Formats: sequence, C-alpha cells, structure tokens
Amino acid sequence: MLPLSHRDRPRQRVQPPANTISRPYAAAPWPTTVSGVRSICVFSGSHPGARPEYAAAARALGRDLARRGLRVVYGGGGTGLMAYVADAALAAGGEVIGVIPQHLVDDEVAHRGLPELRVTGTMHERKAAMAELSDGFVALPGGFGTLEEFAEVVTWAQLGLHAKPCGLLDVAGYYRPLLAFFDHAVAERFVRAEYRAMVLAGTDPGRLLDAMERWTPPIAGTFGSGQERPSP
Repeated sequence: MLPLSHRDRPRQRVQPPANTISRPYAAAPWPTTVSGVRSICVFSGSHPGARPEYAAAARALGRDLARRGLRVVYGGGGTGLMAYVADAALAAGGEVIGVIPQHLVDDEVAHRGLPELRVTGTMHERKAAMAELSDGFVALPGGFGTLEEFAEVVTWAQLGLHAKPCGLLDVAGYYRPLLAFFDHAVAERFVRAEYRAMVLAGTDPGRLLDAMERWTPPIAGTFGSGQERPSP
C-alpha cells in the first residue's frame, strides 16, 4: 500500500488562538453599492516567492493600507506574503482581521499574533466572510488559490452581485501574462471590454489604492437589455 499523505491521516483538531471568533458564515446578500472604501481584502501567496520584490511589495501594501486607515482582511495565514502584509499593517498601527478555515488551523498555519482571527468551517465560508467584511479586493502575487479567489470576486462584480473595486498588484511583471490573457479574451469576444475594465492593475501599491478609491462601478442592469449574458 502507498503511504497516507498528511491529508489522509486522522486529523487532530487544534484549538485556535484565544483571540479567535469561531462561527459559521452564511452567504448573506451583499450591498451592490459601496459608499466608501474602508476595508480591503488582500489575496496573496502563502510562500514568499522567488524574488525579494514580492516580499517588499507585500510589506509596502500592508503599511500603506494602515496609513490610510484601511482595515486589512486576509486569509489568516502566518507564512509567506500573507504574513508579510499582516505584520506590516500591524506594525504601522493598522487593523487586521484574519479569516481561516478550521482545517488550516489544524495544520498549524494560522497567524498566531493577530488581534482578531475568525475561523470558518469551510473554504467557501471563508471566502464569503472575507467578501462580506471588505469594500475592495487586491491580489498580490500568489498561486492557484490567489488566482481562484481573485477570479471569483471579479466574476461576482461582472454579474452584478457586488460593486467593489478589484485590483492586481503587478509586482516585477508577475501578472503581465494574466493581464495579456484578459485582453486576449476580449479580442476573442469571451469578455466584454467594460468587464475587462473592472480589473484594475498597477505596479505601485499606493497608486493602485488611489485608483480603487476613485473607481466607479459600471451601470448595473445591462444583462436584461437584450445583450448576450457573459460567461462566468
């Protein structure tokens, strides 16, 4: 027989830190308009990546969010770019909320120094809670999880489920191929240009946040006007 992976072995439930709020999150209806950006959800990798620029950008983003008085909502991890953002925001006097599923607490990857850590039952509840707590979304470099999280909130914006700005922090050209793919999808008529424009991008954290605070959502309700409904 093949040896069991760590995912297959019996899991021992780990008690989360004392600062933890543990409760289920239902997928509540979100407002479709935002009166002002007060809280930013940051998606990012749980690894530092190959370039020092990634860590530097994560720390710069955390500091800038704190200096602007914007609360950081993130995935609650204690490693990689996730930790760099949280630690930099906290060091600059900012507010940080981590949201993490119980199975990752059991794997002992939760950040132990957060003032508030919310534990959910599933990954889906985690994403719903992060979206509910946030007025906008920024993706730093990351892997499949970061890409999936960002694509989901952009899709929700396209479908009119929320009207919150979505930005990619393009560090050292990391997201250049992805942005080119988005343009290719427009050229091939799988994404309409106005929905491609929902994805804000910048190489500097401060300028990206400025663009997000100025962002105006497109006019809602176009799906009922006889135009082709976009593919998710």
